[in-house]
Amino acid sequence: MAVSFSNLYTETGLKTLEEFLSGKTYISGDQISRDDIKVFAAVSKKPGGEFPNVCRWYESVSSIIAPRFPGVAIGVNIAGHAAPSAAAPAADTAKASEDDDDLDLFGDETEEEKAAAEEREAAVKASSKKKESGKSSVLLDIKPWDDETDMKKLEEAVRSIEMPGLLWGASKLAPVGYGIKKLQIMLTIVDDLVSIDNLIEEHLTVEPCNEHVQSCDIVAFNKI
Repeated sequence: MAVSFSNLYTETGLKTLEEFLSGKTYISGDQISRDDIKVFAAVSKKPGGEFPNVCRWYESVSSIIAPRFPGVAIGVNIAGHAAPSAAAPAADTAKASEDDDDLDLFGDETEEEKAAAEEREAAVKASSKKKESGKSSVLLDIKPWDDETDMKKLEEAVRSIEMPGLLWGASKLAPVGYGIKKLQIMLTIVDDLVSIDNLIEEHLTVEPCNEHVQSCDIVAFNKI
């Protein structure tokens, strides 16, 4: 173990274990290991409520080893201190468990077991990484009310809309007919942060933008 837990039957030893288990499920991380079994053997009984981390850990380890390996932790020596002895039937049960085909809890860790533990740790780290949200590129047609609409002010009103995950891009004016022009504008959105429908319905076609904007149409929508 990276940390030595001696005198676990004392308040000082339990305080050390309490601090070490803060934010951890088991001593070695998210998986039970030999270290948990060995330290469990040195804690003669469930600690009091003043050690909540140790209590939670004790119950977790106990629930795993008690049904499968009754008595297996009895008599293990931790940091020079032997755990309390058990009655003969419990010792016999522990011996029987050693003959079982299950994992030898107190043997030396093999290279295969070390490699498997490293793979599990890498998998946990990989799964905990936050996945980057996808992005989309959108082309909008924004039409004015009539040929008297100030298109410069229309574009200024459009670009004044700011929100996380929204980036306005290039734009141009395109003729519609009868002297009316529309604004074609590119924008990039972060999919998890911006809904293009909400952008149109709740921002572009309501006050103050609707003073200049008559309607909006999605011309192109592409995932980046």
